[in-house]
Amino acid sequence: MAENTYDAIVIGSGIAGGWAAKELTEKGLKTILLERGRNIVHVKDYVNANKDPWDFPHRGGRTQQMVEDYPVLKRDYPLNETNLDYWVNEKESPYVEVKRFDWYRGYHVGGRSLMWGRQCYRLSDIDFEANAKEGIAVDWPVRYRDLAPWYSYVERFAGINGSKEGLPQLPDGEFLPAMEMNCVEKDVAARIKAHYKGKRTMIMGRSANLTVPHHSRSNCQYRNKCWLGCQFGAYFSTQSSTLPAAMATGNLTLRPFSIVTRILYDKDTKKATGVEILDAETNQTYQFFAKVVFVCASTLNSAWVLMNSATDVWEGGLGSSSGELGHNLMDHHFRCGAAGIVEGFEDKYYYGRRPNGIYVPRFRNLFGEKRDYVRGFGYQGSASRQNWGREIAEFNIGAEFKDALCEPGPWRIGLGSFGETLPYHENKISLDRTKKDKWGLPVLAIDCEIKENEHKMRKDMMTDAQEMLAAAGVKDPATYDSGYAMGQGIHEMGTARMGRDPRTSVLNEWNQVWDAKNVYVTDGACMTSASCVNPSLTYMALTARAVDHALKELKKRNI
Repeated sequence: MAENTYDAIVIGSGIAGGWAAKELTEKGLKTILLERGRNIVHVKDYVNANKDPWDFPHRGGRTQQMVEDYPVLKRDYPLNETNLDYWVNEKESPYVEVKRFDWYRGYHVGGRSLMWGRQCYRLSDIDFEANAKEGIAVDWPVRYRDLAPWYSYVERFAGINGSKEGLPQLPDGEFLPAMEMNCVEKDVAARIKAHYKGKRTMIMGRSANLTVPHHSRSNCQYRNKCWLGCQFGAYFSTQSSTLPAAMATGNLTLRPFSIVTRILYDKDTKKATGVEILDAETNQTYQFFAKVVFVCASTLNSAWVLMNSATDVWEGGLGSSSGELGHNLMDHHFRCGAAGIVEGFEDKYYYGRRPNGIYVPRFRNLFGEKRDYVRGFGYQGSASRQNWGREIAEFNIGAEFKDALCEPGPWRIGLGSFGETLPYHENKISLDRTKKDKWGLPVLAIDCEIKENEHKMRKDMMTDAQEMLAAAGVKDPATYDSGYAMGQGIHEMGTARMGRDPRTSVLNEWNQVWDAKNVYVTDGACMTSASCVNPSLTYMALTARAVDHALKELKKRNI
């Protein structure tokens, strides 16, 4: 085998790319994993994992220089000094906002698998069938039965904690023992279930944090410092899970600082032959060749790679023959809900810093209930006691103030909603060749927004939360809307959707590009609709399923 020739190429090392590398190498394929950013070595490079706020120069906050250097990241919580080097240098990698879009990126080995929220939920047939039933966009080419065994497969390896609830809108999975609600959450959950007679329910969140040792990884220590990297391997990431498995096979070559600029395409065979990369450190160009290519660079970057490929055949790039490449961009809209004070538990507290919260599954537009919008939303949240940072109106200076802050404050509980955004064709990205990044490559222009359906939904997202908390005895629950811009959910989806027809979709039911069957796209770009649940578990399942298909097709010499 030539030095630059492999059986398989994987573009991107995040959640989907890590899974592709694991599955391909374990099936015996010599695989190169290409990552555009630096390497982060598990444990060794988690340099801030054991630091407390007072160990940072600015107590973990942000400086004016950081605000100036990160004009996008500053818009929300990600901008802070605790893990600043996990986020993209925005001056080196700019993009164009036709309409505001908050793009929070991680260019390094592991990608955002190091910083993700770890919430893991299965899509149901309610989600897979919604487009077809409502005449929106195109039909998913798969159903729950197609993904169910693959959900189970990835859950058993990744380690997902949760409880079996028997809810049709939120299928159960292969769970480790669930984390425990605290006393206030248990009380509120019981009251909600009783008041709504089971039609609304509050459960413990399902997250990729280990509650027991699993596959040589330690269980969660309840430090809630996941975004700094976990030396215990207690949450699922590329570094803790899929990369070690791939490396153990001896079949993986990891190459960081490798910006994939295009997929090499042979118009005679209608297949990809490999990829071209730009070395991010030396600016040298290299080519790598393989029988199959997995595109897992994250939704927007995967679309960028496709749009910058095979332009001599299709002006819009590889996969653009349907006219859908770059379109149907989605996110989850959120940042609204309700919160209030809970009385009667002043003698109670909770253990540690649980890196997980409660979850209220979708209940709107289900089982005959109909609103003036389509689809629905769920809630994530938690109950906790306020700490020394709270304001105490009656004591704002002196010894009494200090004494009061030595005791925990009142209990509060909040419900923050995550709503589905529809796949609008006009929500799109394109290549802006007039603007270049540090390496002279064209950047993305992003043009998308939420519309009337989402705005109507947001009203219910607030008032329903307030109503549920009030029904559970929460004192004076107040609604809030912190404002939302596309991208803030960090759940980019769409741009290379799956479908049943090459005239209306980019990928087929196996995540193959219709125009090049040996190219698979299995990250968020492939999503046909968004559901209202966190999507990463679905990327894992689709990736494992696609690799299995690719292996069978390679054996048949179909690709």
